[in-house]
Amino acid sequence: MNILILGSGGREHAFALKLSQSNKINQLFVAPGNAGTDKIAKNINISLTDFEAVKKTVLENEIKMVVVGPEVPLVAGIHDFFLADEDLKNIPVIGPKKDGALLEGSKDFSKQFMQKHGVPTARYQSFTKENLTEGFAFLETLAPPFVLKADGLAAGKGVLILNSLEEAKAELEEMVSNNKFGEASSTVVIEEFLKGIELSVFVLTDGKNYKILPSAKDYKRISEGDTGLNTGGMGAISPVPFADEAFLNKVEELVVKPTIAGLLKDGIDYRGFIFIGLMNDNGNPSVVEYNVRMGDPETEVVLPRIESDLFDLFDGVANQNLDEKSFKVTSKTATTVMLVAGGYPEAYEKNKEITGLENVTESTVFHAGTIIKDNKVVSNGGRVMAVTSFGDTIEEALEKSYRSIAKISFDKMNYRKDIGFDLI
Repeated sequence: MNILILGSGGREHAFALKLSQSNKINQLFVAPGNAGTDKIAKNINISLTDFEAVKKTVLENEIKMVVVGPEVPLVAGIHDFFLADEDLKNIPVIGPKKDGALLEGSKDFSKQFMQKHGVPTARYQSFTKENLTEGFAFLETLAPPFVLKADGLAAGKGVLILNSLEEAKAELEEMVSNNKFGEASSTVVIEEFLKGIELSVFVLTDGKNYKILPSAKDYKRISEGDTGLNTGGMGAISPVPFADEAFLNKVEELVVKPTIAGLLKDGIDYRGFIFIGLMNDNGNPSVVEYNVRMGDPETEVVLPRIESDLFDLFDGVANQNLDEKSFKVTSKTATTVMLVAGGYPEAYEKNKEITGLENVTESTVFHAGTIIKDNKVVSNGGRVMAVTSFGDTIEEALEKSYRSIAKISFDKMNYRKDIGFDLI
């Protein structure tokens, strides 16, 4: 069987590597891919939202399954496009249709969904420029910090956490009246600040059955001690030590089961990943947000820990018999540290040659923002690559990742030296 993975990041390289280990796959294609996927699959340089180009690729290469990495094509309706096309309708797409993708595509929709189905989450209300004064009044009922979320997709930048009431009111007006995040912030969700420690739990579902994948914790801020600007993620750890069996049982009962049941009840045929951002408040889970795909860099620690055949699991999603598929996870800890371009997450330079990759022996390097140019691997994004290692402890795994990083070099390379600092 030939499979197409859509995306170009570390997440998609991790998918490609795990799928390449299955003996049931003939050829892997990644669109557009990166320098890492180029070594284990065939890269095809097309846009993720050019559905006609995706169709052409699928038909020309006899693709029999499509795995969607990022959220944008899902929210844009790639799964629906396949189902509506006579030539594509029988080719399974791993990822929800447009109705399910609204869990990430609209913060307002996802909060309404949680409220409707009894999923624990923060108190909230949604506002537009039409009821801005009501938004100001709602802010006055909350204690700081104040959480403002753009309703639509804003490339991970649409959430503001502010300590001052006046600043929160000014930002609310900026978002809804002056399109701070474009159309994404024409509606803004204001919610109560959740206290506790954040983590992520990932679920793979066929619409009826589900498997709970390993938990992970990522590190969003650019600088040590979780300071500085927000990024797409600077590293991750799996499993999360405080997410013990008792806590994860609560997550399953209070969050996962009502989420899957709610989708069924609402007539949403959801087939793919649900990434549940959680807050652990003294052993009680509350949902911060849903995403409709795997996280990045969390994928780079979650997938390597899965010992089962990933294609088998995807086949179970496609055929709605996921409950019949075996699922095994290693007890070892996985850590990943992201290497980023100097200046990221602000202005940064590309086309920096990356050397030393051939010297890395005790870690797996997942490429993100890389391409091959003149037979050399060069940087092509802000987050360049993730260095993943296994260990019996977090410390052992991190030591391997940092030893491997010492062998890799590119101009102005930057990374956090304290991933996992709050867990050790």
